[in-house]
Amino acid sequence: MKKNKLVVLAGPTAIGKTSLSIELAEEFKTEIISADGRQFYKELNIGVAKPSQEELKKIKHHFIGNISIKQNYSIRKYEQEGIQLLNNLFQKYNMLFVCGGSGLYIDAICEGLSHFPEVKEEVRLKLIQEYKEKGIHHLQKKLQKNDIETYESIDKENPRRLIRALEVCEVSEKPFSYYKKLKKEKRNFQTLFISLTESRDLLYQKINTRTQTMINNGLLEEAKSLYQYKNYQALQTIGYQEMFQYLDNRYSLSKAIDEIQKNSRRYAKRQLTWFKKAKYQQYNINQKEDIKELIKNYLL
Repeated sequence: MKKNKLVVLAGPTAIGKTSLSIELAEEFKTEIISADGRQFYKELNIGVAKPSQEELKKIKHHFIGNISIKQNYSIRKYEQEGIQLLNNLFQKYNMLFVCGGSGLYIDAICEGLSHFPEVKEEVRLKLIQEYKEKGIHHLQKKLQKNDIETYESIDKENPRRLIRALEVCEVSEKPFSYYKKLKKEKRNFQTLFISLTESRDLLYQKINTRTQTMINNGLLEEAKSLYQYKNYQALQTIGYQEMFQYLDNRYSLSKAIDEIQKNSRRYAKRQLTWFKKAKYQQYNINQKEDIKELIKNYLL
């Protein structure tokens, strides 16, 4: 009996994952599971570069606009719903694509998460407020004091990762690193991990161009419509935070756009580092035929 197979298409923001995944899904006649934590929210569109309606009509996507920013949605919930979805879809398909730039979400669905304690929203909101008032260095020092092992391995420039580790420390008597070591559930499918790459200059050019396209498509208006929710966890993300700074008269519009581009470049750099892990096979975004051949051989 053939084992069910996943093909992961991972890569940094703006590299072109969406268009390539659709092209591949059309060729291999299957569906796409999104692993982009920002695209889950139905209220967020322009700022998270969701696939267009035309693109969504071409191939069935899952976990795109499936929840509200008002809902408390965790990576654990994503893992549970993702595995249930895969079990259903594998009754119809032998192979499925997972596409996204959120490394933790990819790992959650493909390999499983360690079992962390439940965290109440008020704990998370308190840490977000600390970050806003005292800055990222405050979070770094707090984590260094409470969990040195996680502090030495985590992306220290990513406030969401720092907050996630700290909230576990706050609700548990054990550090975040303790839960990371717990045994994970085995998966009943095989996974091929592909990391899409691009020269740094071209990637940064794509990021700058996409940011300008977002502005032209109405990112500012979208941010205005979401302003009352600016402290929600879902909106602690690139694109919206800079626009909120503009709306609070802390940035000029040109400064906000520059900051989106700069922060997106930093985020892309962190993503590229994450996807250099040994399990990922590296392919330039333009090596489409090589990627197709790799997948065909994988499915034999």
